[in-house]
Amino acid sequence: MSGRQRAKTVVKLEERKAARPKAPAAPSVEPDPLYGVVLLKTALELKRRKEGSPEEILRGVLARMRIPESEFRVFLEQRGDLLKLLGLHK
Repeated sequence: MSGRQRAKTVVKLEERKAARPKAPAAPSVEPDPLYGVVLLKTALELKRRKEGSPEEILRGVLARMRIPESEFRVFLEQRGDLLKLLGLHK
């Protein structure tokens, strides 16, 4: 070997063993790109308006944006941290 060459290192990787698929607790909902906008608008309304519950404000935002509340609720249930953040957890 000359001064500029280096010895090659061979690394053998172990193959991953197939993990058993977990049964999903709830059917997964593909998040609509507008769900992020709903969350942002709801947060801004919560900051701006002191009256009204977070539940009422969320319903108003969903109605104005014409997004089905039931589908959005399923998305929120999957993301429990968002429920806590918005103060909607029970």
